[in-house]
Amino acid sequence: MNRPQAFGCELARSRRLTVGALSLHGLEWGSPGRPGLLFLHGGAAHAHWFDAVAPAFADRFHVLSLDQRGHGESQWPDPPAYQPEDFSRDLVGVMDALGWKEMVLVGHSMGGHNAMCFAAWHPARVRRLVIADSRPAVPVERLWERQRRGSRPLRRHGSLEAAVAAFRLLPRETTARPDLLAHLARVGLIERDGKWTYRFDPACNGTRKPVDAWPLLPKIECPTLIVRGKKSPILPRRMGEEMAKTIPRATIAEIPGVYHHLVLDTPAAFVGLLEPFL
Repeated sequence: MNRPQAFGCELARSRRLTVGALSLHGLEWGSPGRPGLLFLHGGAAHAHWFDAVAPAFADRFHVLSLDQRGHGESQWPDPPAYQPEDFSRDLVGVMDALGWKEMVLVGHSMGGHNAMCFAAWHPARVRRLVIADSRPAVPVERLWERQRRGSRPLRRHGSLEAAVAAFRLLPRETTARPDLLAHLARVGLIERDGKWTYRFDPACNGTRKPVDAWPLLPKIECPTLIVRGKKSPILPRRMGEEMAKTIPRATIAEIPGVYHHLVLDTPAAFVGLLEPFL
């Protein structure tokens, strides 16, 4: 009989931190006292997006994969507050709660945008930065579409199985294992009033207005690795190269054959790029 696939969260500690007025949740690996390593997921995602990545660093780092505000098991701010400055204040609070004076910061998609903003605004607190398939500015048409999605209520499903079957990435293109996608769906769902829905505040889409981070990039002082999926529609090669020229100590790497969700498509290849950089 084949054993069920194991996921990194099975080795993690569930950690809850009070930051300002919010209760934030994360998955924690490794021992306190080691260098801090923080993973930030993309929009409408959650901490488990790094289940196949984060455990690889538990022997050398104190690792936290954070449910950012309004996502996963973290609290929804009321009224909604989802600007880059809000996410950045959360990161300061998380670091202080964990006793980290500085950290290595890895962000994918929305998490990458939040990470590059934080590294520019708090350069003394970031030792190394990894920007995973994230662009400095969101095109206006994509922002409008995101805001339209945020105005609609979350879909509600009659059963957990139906909700898992309906789960889709955005963008949809992926080479991720089906069992990993099903796992992400299950842990990202919650039952409310007899229906299953996703752990995500739609107001994050409806109200978030990302800053134009291009003027911030020269202020990033730490060594920076920009990683893109070679087939990604989100971060074109030319844009990634321009980012690498603009950030003073940046390099760029591509993972062939994968799309935007590269931390899911080929987690081993992503880890392989992070290992020598970190």
